[in-house]
Amino acid sequence: MSGLGIAGKLGITESSYNEKRRWRAIMKEPGLDNRHRDKARPKAGEIQQKRSDTLNKNLPKPVPEFSPNATLGHMRKVTGKVSEAAVSRAAAKMKK
Repeated sequence: MSGLGIAGKLGITESSYNEKRRWRAIMKEPGLDNRHRDKARPKAGEIQQKRSDTLNKNLPKPVPEFSPNATLGHMRKVTGKVSEAAVSRAAAKMKK
């Protein structure tokens, strides 16, 4: 079994593994936290937003003013902001 590549160890074909690697390379855009920009109209160029059921503790920079188990949707509702950065700034201002 030592002769198997990583694809063999994962139980998939080599071509399938290479295709997935190529797709990830195409989709990856630095600075977008593994998200991508929409290519199709009417939202062309907009950055895909995080899902609202994402937990605070799973964000790259958790918002300390909220519980680790608070969802991003709840934080958006409380602050009235949409983006993660705007939510974080609004939460910091609410604390003061």
